[in-house]
Amino acid sequence: MHRFVGLLLALQPGPGEVVPEAQAQDVISLVVRSGPVAKAVLVILVLFSVISWAIVFVKWLEFARASRQTASFLEVFRRSAKFSEVQAVCKTLDKSPLVGLFQAGYAEINAQLRGQPAGGEGRPGAAAPRHTLKSLEAVDRALLRAAASEVSRLERRIPFLATTASITPFIGLFGTVWGIMTSFQSIAATGATNLSIVAPGIAEALIATAAGLFSAIPAVYFYNWFTSRAKELATEMDDFSLEFLNICERNFT
Repeated sequence: MHRFVGLLLALQPGPGEVVPEAQAQDVISLVVRSGPVAKAVLVILVLFSVISWAIVFVKWLEFARASRQTASFLEVFRRSAKFSEVQAVCKTLDKSPLVGLFQAGYAEINAQLRGQPAGGEGRPGAAAPRHTLKSLEAVDRALLRAAASEVSRLERRIPFLATTASITPFIGLFGTVWGIMTSFQSIAATGATNLSIVAPGIAEALIATAAGLFSAIPAVYFYNWFTSRAKELATEMDDFSLEFLNICERNFT
């Protein structure tokens, strides 16, 4: 504590020292005056931030479309009498992850029913010969594979937000440490301890930390938000798979 107080006193202008006229210390001027290492750090942080915001924008639209089309698909699925009626609307609702599950299950059902006498496919509505699935477990496996694929699609690019959130503060800290080292080297070379001389170098160094936090904080928020939405959609996929299997078990076994 005594050393810290002593350092602060040493940075204060002495009785015989003349404080130069204050200059505008806005952020842009500090960035322009910063050294090449600090500028390189800022460029890296800006790239991380721009890519992160681009991912946020794209994923926001993707999740919004997925939510809307999932609600529409479930409405169509539950009011339809046959699976072929649901299949007819899948192309218009292809952003919903449930469409991928339905198409995988429907394809597996058709593969197992191929070669059996013609009759009412999907949800039975006619008194035709009853179709029988060879393996309900195979339908379950097809749904599981499709669910894994859809979850992977929903989570695509989201890990970059986690990378940005974890690495950019350290990149900014590196720029700050480098700037402070440069400032102290300048102090040692000139022997000047005037606060008006030391402060600009410290301010330039701290910009890197501010830029790192500016990149990391939104990335943390949106990573958590998108991860939560992906989990909610994964839960909806699990519920849909169980509902689909229940229909298959009632009508095809």
